[in-house]
Amino acid sequence: MAFEILSNRWDSVIVYILGESGPMRPRALITRIGGISPKVLNEALRRLECNGLVVRQAYAEAPPRVDYSLTEAGLALLGPIRAMGAWAGRYTEVVLAAQASFARREDRPYTS
Repeated sequence: MAFEILSNRWDSVIVYILGESGPMRPRALITRIGGISPKVLNEALRRLECNGLVVRQAYAEAPPRVDYSLTEAGLALLGPIRAMGAWAGRYTEVVLAAQASFARREDRPYTS
């Protein structure tokens, strides 16, 4: 279930940032993440909300203000996300070397 929920490219990034920074507005998330469009961020936030990982808090203000924060389930994912980050930090070079070796063996560039 966890892999299915976080299989989207941006979902784990959003969960991690909300976990490290606390509630944030969409514009602040875009700035902090970098490289994500407002449309893609909105889709990811809706998906995370649908899966019970993020809660949307709308405020009755002019102009309207919306914050997103993690639910208990979202907070519980921070440990596994950090563990995956540690794994990536330790094994990225090994994986890249294996991909290059495979590409040479297959006589073609590797594209993931």
